Amino acid sequence: MSSTTSYRLSGVALLIGGILPALAAAVEVATYRIVQEAMINVVHHAQARTCTIRFALDHGLEVEVCDDGRGILAGHRAGVGLTSIRERAAELGGTCEIEPRPGGGTRLHVQLPLAKAAEREE
Repeated sequence: MSSTTSYRLSGVALLIGGILPALAAAVEVATYRIVQEAMINVVHHAQARTCTIRFALDHGLEVEVCDDGRGILAGHRAGVGLTSIRERAAELGGTCEIEPRPGGGTRLHVQLPLAKAAEREE
């Protein structure tokens, strides 16, 4: 089942898609903080009009944040926010990719394994 919700945040149209079941607490907290930091970056740096956040369960939890802003430059040195996103994903054994989108904007893709996080809570 899929659902999309839209909001407006500091002048940026925000579209959120995906319905998730209850997740392990570590995954929920990491996901919340990753999306929070990504949104801060979009609002403060991207000069975007729209931002889409997509959640999916496919080989773990996938989180994708895409904006239509000015894009991230190749070789861009990560600041505290992007470093924090990468560290949160790595702590759970996940991956993080940040890349420019064809046609403009930036794409953040994070994949978090669900099994390892559940094992840590037991």
